[in-house]
Amino acid sequence: MTDAAKTSASSAPRIELPPLPADAVPIVAMRNVVLFPGIVLPVTLGREESIAAAQEAVRTGRKVGLVLQRDPTVEKPTAGDLYGVGVLATVVRYITGNDGAHHLVCQGESRFRLLEMLRDQPFLAARVESIAEPVATGADIEARSEFLKERAVEALSLLPQAPAELVRTVRGIESPGQLADLIVSFMEVKSEDKQDALETVDLRERLDKVMKMLTHRLEVLKVTREITEQTQAALGERQREAVLREQLHQLQKELGEGEGEGSELAELDKAVAAAHMPPEVEEQARKELNRLRRMSEASPEHGMVRTYLDWLVSLPWSTTDVEDIDIERARKVLEEDHYGLEKIKRRILEYLAVRKLNPQGRSPILCFVGPPGVGKTSLGQSVARALRVKFVRASLGGVHDEAEIRGHRRTYIGALPGNIIQGLRKAGTGNPVFMLDEIDKLGASFQGDPAAALLEVLDPEQNSTFRDNYLGLPFDLRHVLFIATANVLETIPGPLRDRMEIIQLTGYTDEEKLQIARRYLVRRQLRANGLKAAQAEVSDAALLKIIHEYTRESGCRSLEREIGALLRNAAMRIAEGKESAVRFEPEDVAEALGPARFENEVAQRTSVPGVATGLAWTPVGGDILFIEAARLPGAGKLILTGQLGDVMKESAQAALSLVKAQAEELAIDAKLFDQSDIHVHVPAGAIPKDGPSAGVAMYVALASLLKRQAVRPDVAMTGEISLRGLVLPVGGIKEKTIAAARAGIRKVILPARNRRDLEDIPASVRATLEFVWVEKVSEALEVALGSPAEARKTPGRGPGDAERSAA
Repeated sequence: MTDAAKTSASSAPRIELPPLPADAVPIVAMRNVVLFPGIVLPVTLGREESIAAAQEAVRTGRKVGLVLQRDPTVEKPTAGDLYGVGVLATVVRYITGNDGAHHLVCQGESRFRLLEMLRDQPFLAARVESIAEPVATGADIEARSEFLKERAVEALSLLPQAPAELVRTVRGIESPGQLADLIVSFMEVKSEDKQDALETVDLRERLDKVMKMLTHRLEVLKVTREITEQTQAALGERQREAVLREQLHQLQKELGEGEGEGSELAELDKAVAAAHMPPEVEEQARKELNRLRRMSEASPEHGMVRTYLDWLVSLPWSTTDVEDIDIERARKVLEEDHYGLEKIKRRILEYLAVRKLNPQGRSPILCFVGPPGVGKTSLGQSVARALRVKFVRASLGGVHDEAEIRGHRRTYIGALPGNIIQGLRKAGTGNPVFMLDEIDKLGASFQGDPAAALLEVLDPEQNSTFRDNYLGLPFDLRHVLFIATANVLETIPGPLRDRMEIIQLTGYTDEEKLQIARRYLVRRQLRANGLKAAQAEVSDAALLKIIHEYTRESGCRSLEREIGALLRNAAMRIAEGKESAVRFEPEDVAEALGPARFENEVAQRTSVPGVATGLAWTPVGGDILFIEAARLPGAGKLILTGQLGDVMKESAQAALSLVKAQAEELAIDAKLFDQSDIHVHVPAGAIPKDGPSAGVAMYVALASLLKRQAVRPDVAMTGEISLRGLVLPVGGIKEKTIAAARAGIRKVILPARNRRDLEDIPASVRATLEFVWVEKVSEALEVALGSPAEARKTPGRGPGDAERSAA
């Protein structure tokens, strides 16, 4: 024992212990430290047993055994809590600090194996067997040793503060075992892995284990060094840029040059001046620009302020296109772009005339309402072309976030203005034609109600100070011509509908569809399919066949698709070299498009008693509706099927009550009602149906069933009924009569109070149909069952109506 150790031991408090056998060794249990032979290690002692063991070794001049615990949380370890292999160490120094802590500096001597635990109080002591260090030579041991040295030196070079003496020590070690023990003792690995290396006596196996641990640790050090270098480089570049920018700013300040002519801030300053903003807006822009000057580019708010200023200077605050309103040219444009729609064209021309005479007046908000495919969107484009101004469109279908209209506040990441401001920026002018498409398909959600946000946009009295949430400043929308489109009015909120002038667009007649197909659709599909007019031709008869047998719609979208399919067939034949030119006649249509999809089933469906043809209005135009009634044994029950709404069910009940009340007048046996159940069915059962306008058809179907007399197949009817037998007026007369003409109906029974709607019916439809105006259901029944009492009918206003009426 050294003199220093003796001095420390003499100063330590004496503890009287029972004598140990000569071959016994005091044991110190280590929680998470492993000592290797040849290594000097300071150890802090905390447990009383460990302090007593160290003091015994110092007092008696014995070596001390350091053994790792299996579980570091055990406070009173026994033989079972310790690993079987430890290290005998010489106590170099024992120190008691001023704070009462005990420190032991020891040097590892050799490995040992625990043989027998002799005592555990007041300290651990055991009989041990020393393990000699194996001596192995050979090329494989030497190669492993050299490889281990090189990897250890490489790992030390990656450590930030590795001492140079340690590198020289590693290079100077000749013993492979000492080299392995030294490297693993300084390596940052788990205590279990170090204990595994300590217990490995075989030199070759020990070298392999240490090489594996060192290789893994070396890869970790490389990745750590790479990440550190990248982080330092990024920080260094940013700091360097900030310093240079500050130096440049100070130089420009000393020279009195400000930002300089070519700087971004100077360009923004010029853009703000050139935008000719209103005073309030320019004041805000200057304020934000001054904030940007004082702000570092590294600041997170810098990009937000810069984007905000870009939006302000790019909006058309005072830029407007010169409107060249020529009524004749506008009429010509509308005629070129659309066939028919005379009332709508006239209303648009009236609007343009008023705008020409009073440019500063408040523009009404137009809303085109009609079924799909009738040309609502293209009408807006034609208005823009007639005015020679820009056209922008915002699709509102499915929009359920108020921020889509008003924008997001700037405090949100990625905030943007709403669709209105974005559309005006895209147009680059303050007076474009702005189309709000599908305004009836807005939806409210927890994010707000977009329809409520549109109230300010579409109010001519308020939209001069429209305030977008992103801008936070008023924008004048008075000069924007807003045109909205919708398929149905019912889903548009009342306050929003009140702010718009509704212009109804109805479905096209067969003649109008033929003209549209001949003038526009065929020509457009020829271009789309790479054909010239001389290569493919579709006759009028073929177009009519497509209209009648392959489409059933109010608009022309399906018609255009079918024409496209027809011309693709021609393109394939021409591309194959089979033909140089193709002309389609009616007999050629089925070969290209397949069998007919629709047929005239009125005669077939009304050939038996109890079936009547009604007329219905749908969001996509008019349609025919069959009312079927059947009588079966029962007890007077009324059965209704076909997905009928509450109003339609009530119409059926009213019709049955009216038939019962008029049983004697209709020559119907009253006993039938008590002995039978009446089943009323409306086909197309998967489609919901509602409304009161089928009342007349239901009454006629029930009367036909009970009188056992079939309804005339060429007659259709519409009208609401009352229990007094009156026929009340209904809506959608134009759409319903167009659907009747399309279905091959020849006579239509209408409420007498709907005569005012006759002028809305196209002339071609009036020339095709015969109208019978009735005030009571008895009159409708006489006409429907073919009785001679048809004197009350009134012909349409087309040519030849009087002759047909008299027939």
